[in-house]
Parts: sequence; C-alpha cells; structure tokens
Amino acid sequence: MLASHPKIDLPILHLVGEEADRLGLECYVIGGYVRDIFLHRDSTDIDVVVVGSGIELAQAVAKRLGKGAHLSVFKTYGTAQVKRGKIELEFVGARRESYQHDSRNPIVEDGTLEDDQNRRDFTINAMAVCLNKDRYGELLDPFGGIADMNECTIRTPLDPDITYSDDPLRMMRAIRFATQLGFYLDRETFESIERNAERIKIITKERIVEELNKIMLSRKPSVGWILLDKTGLLPLIFPELSALKGVETKDGRGHKDVFFHTLQVLDNLAQKSDNLWLRWAALLHDIGKPKSKAWDDHAGWTFRNHNYLGAKMIPRIFKTMKMPQNEKMQYVIKMVDLHMRPINLIEDTVTDSAVRRLLFEAGDDIDDLMLLCDADITSKNEEKVRRFHKNYELVRQKMIELEEKDRIRNFQPPVRGEEIMQLLGLEPCARVGELKNAIKDAILDGIIPNEYEAAKAYLMKIAYEKV
Repeated sequence: MLASHPKIDLPILHLVGEEADRLGLECYVIGGYVRDIFLHRDSTDIDVVVVGSGIELAQAVAKRLGKGAHLSVFKTYGTAQVKRGKIELEFVGARRESYQHDSRNPIVEDGTLEDDQNRRDFTINAMAVCLNKDRYGELLDPFGGIADMNECTIRTPLDPDITYSDDPLRMMRAIRFATQLGFYLDRETFESIERNAERIKIITKERIVEELNKIMLSRKPSVGWILLDKTGLLPLIFPELSALKGVETKDGRGHKDVFFHTLQVLDNLAQKSDNLWLRWAALLHDIGKPKSKAWDDHAGWTFRNHNYLGAKMIPRIFKTMKMPQNEKMQYVIKMVDLHMRPINLIEDTVTDSAVRRLLFEAGDDIDDLMLLCDADITSKNEEKVRRFHKNYELVRQKMIELEEKDRIRNFQPPVRGEEIMQLLGLEPCARVGELKNAIKDAILDGIIPNEYEAAKAYLMKIAYEKV
C-alpha cells in the first residue's frame, strides 16, 4: 500500500478519487508517476486511467478545483488534461488496442484496467495505484515492475515481438529509458529489437528525433548510441553516424575508430554542458571524416578539411531528420566548422591576429567552442592530454586579454557602409564592401585599433588603392 506515501497522499489525488467515487468510476494513477516514486525521481505529470470516461472525470475534477484550474478536452483521443499550478493531470479511459502492420496508430476500444496495463510499453511503466477511497493507495503490479526496477531491467509486459512490431517507437523508448535510468535491456527485449529493427521505418522522423534528444540530454548519452548500434537501429535512423564505425589499416598503420572517439567526446562534453545543440555539435564534429579520409605515404591516414565537409553535411542531415532549420542548425554548423581552429592555434605560434579572427568568427559562442575543443581531447596518453589542456588555457587567456583590449567579439567595422559612400562619393557597389572588409582585416590583424578615428583614417589612406 502506498496510501501514506507523500507522492500519493496528495489533496489533489484524494479529490480525484472522491469525484471518481461520486461518478461510480474506477480510477488509477499509472505509468511514469508511479515508476518515479520508486526511483526517487521528481515528477509533476500525473497520468490517471479511468475505467469509463476519462473526460467525464476530468470535467468533474476541474469543476471541483474551481478557479485556477485549466481544463483541455481532446475528444478525438478520448483524453483530457487538468492543469493547476505545477501539477498536470492527464485523464484517459482504460482501453484495449490492436494494430495493423503498416501503422503504429492503434484501433482503440474501451477496456479494463488489465487491458490498459497489457498495452503499456514496459513493466516499469505498467504499475498502477488505485485512487478510489476503499482501495486508496493499493499498488497493482501484474508484471513485476518493482522487481525489474530492483534489477535495473527494461522488459516488456507481453511478448516483445508483438510490443515492438505493433509500435516500433517503443524500441527507441526502450533504449532511451535504459540510457536515462542506467538500466539494462533484458535479453529477450534486446534480441526482439534486433529482429524488429526494420519496423522503425514506419515511424516519423519527428518522433525518432524526440527520443534521440532525450538520449542526448541524459547523463551519459553514449550508452544510447551504442545500444542503437548494437541492435541494428543506428544505420536505419542515422546512416551518416554509422558510417564513422571501423578502423582501416594500411602498411601497419591504422586510425582511430571515429565512432567511439565521437561518443567519448560527447560524454566528455555532457559532463560540462547541458546545451542540447552543443551536444549535437559534439556528435557531429567529425561527421565529415569518412568523406575526407585519404592515405598519404608520409603522413599516413589524413582527414583534411573534415570540419568543412562536415559543416556542409549538416543542413542535409537536419532536413532529412526533420530537425530545426533555424539558428540552432546554424549554431551546430558553426561549431563543427570551427572545432579545429583552437587546436591549430596550439600547434602553431599563437599570434594575436589568429586569436582575434577566431574571436570574431565564433562571436558569443566562443566559450561553447572551447568546451567542445576540450572535450575533443581523448588521447590515452596522459601527458599529451595535460599538455593540450594547458595549451588551451593559454589560448583562453590570450582571448581574454585581446577581448578586453580590442573588443573583437561580434564587432562591426567602426566605419559603416553608408559613411564610406558619403565620404568617398560612392553609390552602392562592390567597392564599398571591399573597403569595409579591408578595415575589418586591418583591425583583426592588429594594424589599427578597433576605434572609429583610426578606422576612418585608414579608410582615407586606402581609399584609392586596390584592395
């Protein structure tokens, strides 16, 4: 019994039970809210399954709560939502589902609590707690969800082949839960995903990316990507990432397995940043390596311009996967394109000009870029790792000094295009842009300070030279 548990002994849940009793309905809290009680995780979304009309009970609860409660009814789906403060109650009638082979959208009929628990994806999400007064707090765990939580196991309530064939998105959810919770896929579950992997093709890209984003935001995202690979889902949903796998050897010289290097970079970054799009940049930073890989008799394996090629691939990847075609994509492109620049500053003599140009091109994202570059150090040579981190600190210090002195980050040339035209009697033309770029380059190269009078004097000096 959970009647006295603080997550169940809530006034709003007692109120739901009272209204259900008044209407002669059985009702239960079910799914993630119950699971998270045992996992000691916070949850404010509460799913309530009703043997009868979930909408009717939701309407009664909203009326009882009065002012401050917001009711939304979705008649097409037979569901309703009641919001009050931070609490969200989702009401649905218990149902039985059947599926056709070419769709994950079920044929739905009214059902019993047992029918509703049978249709749940995993045992840990099939537990229910009764809210009716005479059985308040009674736990119904027909598939051993608590035992599976104790064993840290993801398992389906019924035959996994039926579960995954009916709704292939559940394969993604299994891997996502395993990643988020630090659980294992039980053997039958894992093998069933392998058998049913091709079924993922009927799932929309949007739903797949929704699950991938949750994997990406977990504490150790590599777990999910490795499971996607091992189960055979990865080449079906993200062939470009799958293409990073493997090591080629020639004349006894091999290269890193770029796939596992990438996942290490992602995990390294995840320890420092919760920024979803920076994590995507980490996952994609070497995506251009398969296309750029070449053999050089002197240097061995090379991946020249892989950052540039990778940046060029991202718009197509984002479009194919139905990911945002906006500033988030542009941010990822910028991170991938620039991720080799700081390490080049380390390898060469760090000049003020090179640092200024990096500051200018990275703009406000320079700190994120440096986090990505730090995460990209995955050598097993501890001395090499220490040296690289130390050198990055020197670059960071140089950036701070130059930023304080020159205010380079996101700067615009002090003399604008309109003033150039006015001073030189020019109409809008390519020459105006050439002069603006010449002023910009002079500031970045340290020829003149980032100041108006110096920029104007430089303009007049070069006005009639060929730029």
